Amino acid sequence: MFLIRLFLTGWCAIFASIATAHEFWIEAERYQVPAGQNIVARFKNGETFEGVSLSYFDRSTQRFELVTDGVAAPVTPRLGDNPALDVPAPGDGLAVVLHETTPSFVTYKRWAKFQKFADHKDFAGWRAQHDALGFPPPPFKERYTRHAKALIAVGDDGAGADARYGLLTEFVALTNPYVPGFNNVMRVQVHYGDATRPDAQVEVFDRAPDDSVTVTLYRTDADGIAAVPVTPGHDYLFDAVVLEPIAGDETAVWDTHWAALTFSVPAQ
Repeated sequence: MFLIRLFLTGWCAIFASIATAHEFWIEAERYQVPAGQNIVARFKNGETFEGVSLSYFDRSTQRFELVTDGVAAPVTPRLGDNPALDVPAPGDGLAVVLHETTPSFVTYKRWAKFQKFADHKDFAGWRAQHDALGFPPPPFKERYTRHAKALIAVGDDGAGADARYGLLTEFVALTNPYVPGFNNVMRVQVHYGDATRPDAQVEVFDRAPDDSVTVTLYRTDADGIAAVPVTPGHDYLFDAVVLEPIAGDETAVWDTHWAALTFSVPAQ
């Protein structure tokens, strides 16, 4: 029992050190899975679409579900499972993996570090808002949550449509990259709470078959929709972040909520 507690304590420390201010995503071992085989996917954390694989822990998981035919069912791995998802594939069609984390915290000891993060994620005017709300100078804390989705094709063409599944912040794929006739433009809508996010930054990570990664920034339109050209044979991670002040909270002063979407475009 002591060894288990020691392992959990050590792992939580590692998780805290690698999970701050980096992307978090669900990475499928294969984004196109033959019917009757297993869907295998890992929680990943890192930068530039490269990172470490995280084990499953219920204390850091708010929601973990697999959606088939529009119906979400809980995924219940064992404590410490890595990959976190390893289940028999359902019938042919589009499978959607959902994962939301519980809140975590990071302390910023210098203005410059938070400024670098805010610049990267396109949050202008945060410092004036910070001062106007009477927030303290460094050190101060940020509270963050992750809201990830992956699209996986099962069977011949992965037919089906993504939908809004109630993640706090969420990408909804308006096109299905796995179906015949896909025109290599991925249209997504970004949501936060009950509203869409107009003029939001979407960071797109494009990984080629040789594992090289390119990063491009897009913006959503008035309806919260971004149209992103994609390339057959490549894997994609879309990332969008919400930053909000937390008034009247003694634990942290800023909330960040990270939405992620992963998928692959079949090679032609």
